[in-house]
Amino acid sequence: MYKHILIPIDGSARAYAGLAQGLGLAKALGASVTVLTVYSAFRPTSMETVHLEGVHTEYEREATESAKSYLSQAAAQAESAGVPCTTEMRESNNPAQTIIDVAMTQGCDLIAMASRGHGGLAAVLLGSQTQKVMAHSTLPVIVYR
Repeated sequence: MYKHILIPIDGSARAYAGLAQGLGLAKALGASVTVLTVYSAFRPTSMETVHLEGVHTEYEREATESAKSYLSQAAAQAESAGVPCTTEMRESNNPAQTIIDVAMTQGCDLIAMASRGHGGLAAVLLGSQTQKVMAHSTLPVIVYR
């Protein structure tokens, strides 16, 4: 059936719950997984000509450190579950499309993700990445609640 599952995570509790379910499915199927996290590119909130290089550098450092932490935790969970796992980190302002692109380039045959990640105002402003993936992916998508 499925041999390579992409599991996107964003560091939220729901994403880790979806990761656990995705790993369970992968183990049952004898599949490998790629765990992906996508962080937003730096976008200044002002058009002023203020030099923002230091802010940009700090943002990049914090974003990549967080992403590495999420992926390290995911890889440890996969190892504990006995599921072969690779990890990917991407910078993008369009996480849904990045999820689809990585699934295609990595040869995945299923995307397994949580119904929502971060909630609150971030969810309102960004919209549901899960909905966007479901609407635009040509691969099957399984959504965990």
